[in-house]
Amino acid sequence: MNNLKGRRALVTGGSRGIGAAIALALAEHGADVAITYQSSAQRAADVVSSIETFGQRGFAVQADSADTDAIRRAVQETVATFGGLDILVNSAAVGLSGAIADIDLAAFQEMMDVNVRGPLAFAQAAIPHLPKGGRIISIGSALAERVPFPGVTPYAMSKSALLSFTRGLSRELGSQGITVNLVLPGSTNTEANPADGDSADFQRSLSSIGRYAEPSEIADAVVFLASPAANMVTGSTLTVDGGANA
Repeated sequence: MNNLKGRRALVTGGSRGIGAAIALALAEHGADVAITYQSSAQRAADVVSSIETFGQRGFAVQADSADTDAIRRAVQETVATFGGLDILVNSAAVGLSGAIADIDLAAFQEMMDVNVRGPLAFAQAAIPHLPKGGRIISIGSALAERVPFPGVTPYAMSKSALLSFTRGLSRELGSQGITVNLVLPGSTNTEANPADGDSADFQRSLSSIGRYAEPSEIADAVVFLASPAANMVTGSTLTVDGGANA
């Protein structure tokens, strides 16, 4: 359980949902963990308290993932507090649903700023600090590879961009011993997409296993990619969707 001992991580969007589960899983496996949050200060504080119950250092920094100045500040504060940075997890994201014919372009741009420009800007800020053995792991979506129903095309577009981001950046950083990978969750039981929501039965019907994932199950995939067991895994996607894209 201590395969990440001594590692220092930054998880964006770590105050709730999948991001919070990732932060706790990394801490459980021995990493010190910083998280960013946009507005949920109390939730972020609760996550930090839980990180500390594992005997690890934790702290939260308010940072809008669409604000490049805030992104640079979050990385700088993490490095200053922990004395370095080994693992960056790009988890912060926003959703936007609706038909392409009806999408508000300003809202679409806001989503792209968080879901696409945000991971790029966090990586750009983090790369100078990442040592050999460093990790960049992004959280995408199974919708990046297959869009099985209408109304999610804009969101799927934003997540498919992370495929090229991951593959290309792995080429850029491979010679430095830094790996870059992408986790593609399917339907996951969070506030944004609860397992008892209006479309939950339909979403369950798409998967082979027939249920939603729990956030901790997505976090398990991140822990693997962050660990020494994944030293030869880079430029890859790990789909955790219960077989929905099989």
